[in-house]
Amino acid sequence: MATELKNLSVFSTENLPDISKRRFALVVAEWNAEVTEALFEGAYQTLLQYGATADNIVRGNVPGSFELSLGAQWFAQRNDIDAVIALGCVIQGETKHNDYINHAVAQGLTHVGVQTGKPVIFGVLTPNTQQQALDRAGGVHGNKGDEAAMTAIKMLGLQQQVYSFHN
Repeated sequence: MATELKNLSVFSTENLPDISKRRFALVVAEWNAEVTEALFEGAYQTLLQYGATADNIVRGNVPGSFELSLGAQWFAQRNDIDAVIALGCVIQGETKHNDYINHAVAQGLTHVGVQTGKPVIFGVLTPNTQQQALDRAGGVHGNKGDEAAMTAIKMLGLQQQVYSFHN
């Protein structure tokens, strides 16, 4: 469903796992800080709302969205981190730089998740304009940070389900 038809802060909360002992890393791009700080707040508050403790949430900043993959990898390699949420914003602009950045970040984060076996969540906005970014970072379309946090929670639930059947 297109984001303009969906509120990013509205999602199903059925059968969520207990995350009170789970540890989360939020990797936040400093570029487009007005947007990424709003994404961080959304993700952070959603994690707390659904059972995470503040002591189990760690934040790391990277200069821009391109650096999210390496920042995510460093956190995902830690034994005490259960899930990583990468938060960034790449606005289209006048050149095609956004295509290269967005593709690299998506591939990089996917690789980190597959390599580590941990949820690594793509919480990166890829809007055409600053206003579209603000609309998706706590504005009229909700907050992609909320959605990214809920995705991390649900992936931890799936991981628990898969591995509980395995044992």
